Amino acid sequence: MATLKVDVVSAEKSLYSGVAKFVVLPGESGELGILPGHTPLITRIRPGLVKIVHEDNSEESIFVAGGLLEVQPDQVTVLSDTAIRGEDLDEEKAEAARAKAKEALASAKDHASIAVVEAELEMLVAQANAARRIREMTGKH
Repeated sequence: MATLKVDVVSAEKSLYSGVAKFVVLPGESGELGILPGHTPLITRIRPGLVKIVHEDNSEESIFVAGGLLEVQPDQVTVLSDTAIRGEDLDEEKAEAARAKAKEALASAKDHASIAVVEAELEMLVAQANAARRIREMTGKH
């Protein structure tokens, strides 16, 4: 069976380094599915879940707050400023942070401040959605 070498790296640490038979992640224009032998590609990714399907069909999910993706025929590298293992996501904390970001957006005065808060808000919405999705997939409440 053909596999891919997969690395998911944040600014703080490597979150995953291993082999997989399939990777799905949030590309700029929609979901990207990467199989062994994929055409080389470099693109930005949006905040969301990176799903890694192992050789035994088990799955691992990692939340990324956007970043870069490099694909080679036998390797996938995901670089993100912030990445969190799926099991470590906390939906309640993400929702609380999102509420604070909404308040900050309401009081932002200049375009630069608004853009920063809007980007943070987008990431927090994606993080809360990812946590909810993982909770639903695993049946943990």
